[in-house]
Amino acid sequence: MELIRKYFGKTFSEQQMEQFAALDALYREWNAKINVISRKDIDMLYEHHVLHSLAIAKAINFRDGTSILDFGTGGGFPGIPLAIAFPNCHFTMIDGTGKKIKVAQEIANAIGLKNVTIVQRRGEEEKGRYQFVVSRAVMPLPDLMKIVRKNIGGKQQ
Repeated sequence: MELIRKYFGKTFSEQQMEQFAALDALYREWNAKINVISRKDIDMLYEHHVLHSLAIAKAINFRDGTSILDFGTGGGFPGIPLAIAFPNCHFTMIDGTGKKIKVAQEIANAIGLKNVTIVQRRGEEEKGRYQFVVSRAVMPLPDLMKIVRKNIGGKQQ
């Protein structure tokens, strides 16, 4: 957790830090069953996945009540780290691959996240409207924008 403290100082509560700390064992356990994260990359979970997911938190402080779509969440990135960081926002996390959604749901349950809805659904099928859309390495940005444009609406409260 030193790495998170290095970049975020004392931004996060003890409970949030415990949730971040729990991710390592949980992702290792699930990765042994289902290859969610590259096996050679699992040792760099915090550097390559958690901190990368949290990078937006350095630029935007989502206000309480903000609704965010995590498009193509895979095993829960960036949605799970962001849901830990912003417990008073709601994250809808979608992915078309059932096994990845199962992992994301199980990890969210294990760390007690109450501010997430995790659904197996292709992005093209998503009908909800959100104040923000986040995504990580799903497709080229112009292609992503064509798909999610319909889902962006409303002002941050």
